Amino acid sequence: QVQLVESGGGLVQAGGSLRLSCAASGRTLSGYTMGWFRQAPGKEREFVAAISRVTGVTYVRDSVKGRFTISRDNAKNTVYLQMSSLKPEDTGIYFCAADTLLKSTSYYSPGRYDIWGQGTQVTVSS
Repeated sequence: QVQLVESGGGLVQAGGSLRLSCAASGRTLSGYTMGWFRQAPGKEREFVAAISRVTGVTYVRDSVKGRFTISRDNAKNTVYLQMSSLKPEDTGIYFCAADTLLKSTSYYSPGRYDIWGQGTQVTVSS
């Protein structure tokens, strides 16, 4: 069973940058599609970015295009979310997730992913 641990969150001023890491143990991540989601207080969990398992093609939500980049380092068994030009509306708990069951559900759907980390808090002040 793979376990995911996020890190790298924190408090940052608007316009700043953070890099989130998602480290895996138990299995290699290279064979799985990986995603990042976030949840703000009182709101539903929403898709942020994903990276496909075979081609490495990436997907990001429109509101973070050009600011966020998802990547993976298979040698380190880690997935990253580089965030720049952060805005207060980016505030939330960020979760990484793995699709270990190789579902065909949309990359954007939380239902595609069966393994989740505990989350890391990102707070962007104005």
